[in-house]
Amino acid sequence: MRVDLFDFDLPNERIALRPARPRDSARMLVVRPGGDRELTDAGVSDLADCLEPGDALVFNDTKVIPAQLEGTRTRGDAVAKISATLHLRAGDDRWWVFVRPAKKLVMGDVIRFVGDVCADAAVDSSGFLEATVAEKRDAGETLLVFDRSGSALDDGIVGVGHIPLPPYIALKRGEDEQDKSDYQTMFADRKGAVAAPTAGLHFTPELLAKIDQRGIEQHRVTLHVGAGTFLPVKADDTGDHKMHAEWGDISAQTVEALKAVRARGNKVVAVGTTSLRILESASQGAEGLAPFRGETSIFITPGYHFRTIDALMTNFHLPRSTLFMLVSAFSGLETMHRAYAHAINTDYRFYSYGDGSLLFPAKDGEEG
Repeated sequence: MRVDLFDFDLPNERIALRPARPRDSARMLVVRPGGDRELTDAGVSDLADCLEPGDALVFNDTKVIPAQLEGTRTRGDAVAKISATLHLRAGDDRWWVFVRPAKKLVMGDVIRFVGDVCADAAVDSSGFLEATVAEKRDAGETLLVFDRSGSALDDGIVGVGHIPLPPYIALKRGEDEQDKSDYQTMFADRKGAVAAPTAGLHFTPELLAKIDQRGIEQHRVTLHVGAGTFLPVKADDTGDHKMHAEWGDISAQTVEALKAVRARGNKVVAVGTTSLRILESASQGAEGLAPFRGETSIFITPGYHFRTIDALMTNFHLPRSTLFMLVSAFSGLETMHRAYAHAINTDYRFYSYGDGSLLFPAKDGEEG
């Protein structure tokens, strides 16, 4: 499909720079394609009332790590600043990263990362990480082998890294202490994400208590969100776009619980496109959902047949992005254009710190 079909105009002021407080006070647009009331304005705090007892919410329990590293590459008298965003762990001592500027690096170069790099600062001999360039791919994707491994590397990343705020926030303000808690969900448990599963940011203990009282189940899956989620689609056609891999995990216990939900006629509701992607990656065709542990580069566009979910809670996404393509596949492209136009015209807040939506699938025979 043509990528320009997924374009829309978003006023700059619609981009949220801070989350709602409390988190569950954010607005939520309920989208029921083809219904008499296709678009309904609600709030995240109304989520339990939008679902039925016996339904199940599926949360991503990944935890964001301080994956943005700043450092220098020295080659003789030439010193270059290097910015690296961890993307996908490739071993105990190595990560795939996106680097800027990529043209400053060649195979075998050594980068020294410290917590705060400035042009005139001498690098302290303690409190740094060193990494060697082992492989280079297109679009700045680079394999770095670090000077330590395992938990020692994890500790080193915590020591020198910082939270990689999405570009549309980072370009408007710097990261601060508040982001360390704001950009982490209450479900965060398994370290590895370089971006937050942002639909989960809306939840509070009070909202979960309402969900429990309503008799709605809660289940956890893991997808370590990669930096590729921020990359724009540069191709003119979706068939020419390459998705970057992310690591995910679904246990046998969770699989059996979700199968039981659907067997009795209730809904499985993915909280976030990340939960949806790992669920669909674990679908085994006619055999249905199965345990999964490994990498996935699933790319969902209109025409895709969803096998594992019945509704999706998600934030509002960038134009021409793979995530807007995904929600258009689920609820229909025309429906989502109407939904986003409504959200823009009624002052919904967009992107990672913005408001949410609860999407139901396009009806059979409708575009989606």
